[in-house]
Amino acid sequence: AVGIAVLMLTCLAATPQGAAAQDATSFIGSLGARGLQAVSPSLPRAQQEARFRQLLESNFDLAGIARFVLGPYGRMMSPGAQQQFEPLFRDYLTRVYTTRLSRYGDAPFRVTGGRPSGGETVVTSQVWVNNGSPVTIDWHVQNQGGRNLVTDVVVEGVSMKATQRSE
Repeated sequence: AVGIAVLMLTCLAATPQGAAAQDATSFIGSLGARGLQAVSPSLPRAQQEARFRQLLESNFDLAGIARFVLGPYGRMMSPGAQQQFEPLFRDYLTRVYTTRLSRYGDAPFRVTGGRPSGGETVVTSQVWVNNGSPVTIDWHVQNQGGRNLVTDVVVEGVSMKATQRSE
């Protein structure tokens, strides 16, 4: 299944929810298109990974995702082990999702809507696979200090964060 790691925090208090949803939908529209271009099959594997890593590090709440993935085990780890986990987790996500997403590189991508959900905005999108069937992707976006970040990606009902935690 397609999984693009994405996390965001709460919308700014001064921003109306409708405006926040619009900002999040524009953010995901751009990020989704750039993400699929980054894993284009026409690019060498090393270039795909470098481009995907840059998008991942710039647009996802990797620290928050890493804490969630560790769950209660994170509290048992030494501070040194916790610091070592996040860069290794980034490397893992880059390799795994570059591989998984490369088959969708250059596929049509479109945002279909957005809705507030707690302190986040859930942006729904679709990617069309080779046989013409759309894959539905929900991006959980949160505004952290005026910056949109993806906090989770749910593909066809399967959460990327929950999947990584169970693995």
